[in-house]
Amino acid sequence: MHVTNVAASYYQSYSVVGLLALVGVLFVAVAFGAGRLLRPVVPTPEKLLTYECGVDPVGEGWAHTQVRYYVYAFLYVIFAVDSIFLFPWATVFAAPGYGATTLVEMFIFLGFLAVGLLYAYKKGVLTWT
Repeated sequence: MHVTNVAASYYQSYSVVGLLALVGVLFVAVAFGAGRLLRPVVPTPEKLLTYECGVDPVGEGWAHTQVRYYVYAFLYVIFAVDSIFLFPWATVFAAPGYGATTLVEMFIFLGFLAVGLLYAYKKGVLTWT
């Protein structure tokens, strides 16, 4: 009997999550549907032009993008996320009984970061051209 009570409360808690997800999906669907029904649809050639910053489009729609900016952004994100992992390490390192194990694990982690940084340096990714 106890098992059925536990299972019932388990499924009841997930039914609340499912109900909230359903309400969220319905809210978005109603909002998009209302927007589609209420908006005016008057296509003109001017409205169908590509628009950016008030300047009429000139030339092709394809442009070459420098990839190095994305590489720097990607490297920043990698090291920002890795620095986030350092804060829990510092709190666990201070706890009794976890000092040596945590220290070894973090040096392994920092070693992987150093290898990745060395690889990026050897490939010339970190040079600004």
